[in-house]
Amino acid sequence: MARYAGPKCKLCRRAGIKLYLKGERCYTPKCQMEPSRHPSPPGERGTRRRKLSEYAVRLLEKQKARHAYGVLERQFRKHFEEAQRRPGATGENFLQILETRLDNVVFRLGLADSRTQARQIVRHGHLAVNGRKCDIPSALVRPGDVVRVRETSLRRPYFSELAQSLQRRSIPAWLDLDARAMAGRILSMPARTDIDTDVNEQLIVEYYSR
Repeated sequence: MARYAGPKCKLCRRAGIKLYLKGERCYTPKCQMEPSRHPSPPGERGTRRRKLSEYAVRLLEKQKARHAYGVLERQFRKHFEEAQRRPGATGENFLQILETRLDNVVFRLGLADSRTQARQIVRHGHLAVNGRKCDIPSALVRPGDVVRVRETSLRRPYFSELAQSLQRRSIPAWLDLDARAMAGRILSMPARTDIDTDVNEQLIVEYYSR
């Protein structure tokens, strides 16, 4: 299955919430999900209301999380199976795995405006984890790991301009950012209260456990 390349706003309208897939645009009045634009589900009959079945509710929640984190179905299920093997609540484990993906950490640190851009930065080899180059967006980081922009990439215009605004970014409590060095440290695994992604993980667990 190829990565989705269609209109990103269509995914937000289908989910009924902002998934922040277009970076800075999502924070402006131009966003399709702004109340002033009267957002509705995509399609010619999008304005019609219909009752969803229990299966459809769980499927929609799964798709919402999958599109928010930009993960394909096969990898998404793989992460869920890993969450099942870990001790503790499967739903919380699952969100922790999604949050500690390298592309998401880059996004949370403010080094990218969206997870799509973060994935591109990782794939182009601009980052190092614990001093070693890493170009795998799905790589999982752990407490104590340090993610930084490589020395050879710091001179690029994108990172030079980013350095001026990075200090004003707010980041989650489970991360620490050294804006001057463009490096972040993972302080701990994210707690559920640290994760602001608007998904009901229990519905996803129920979907895969059916």
